[in-house]
Amino acid sequence: MKYFTILVTIIATGLIIYNARMLDFNNLFEGESIIALITIFASLCAIVVLQVLRLSKRVDDKLKGRH
Repeated sequence: MKYFTILVTIIATGLIIYNARMLDFNNLFEGESIIALITIFASLCAIVVLQVLRLSKRVDDKLKGRH
């Protein structure tokens, strides 16, 4: 599970970098820029959810006595 969350976090970070390059700051909410903004926001949400999952697994392991 740890490797899966790390892999998906790296992929989401790559998507953020790729879509940040596609932004047109003169027309930020038009055309392909809005799609890039939505994808950046979705990738950030995925990273947050995966980090919460990793943290909850770590807490669960500590509560069960497994280090």
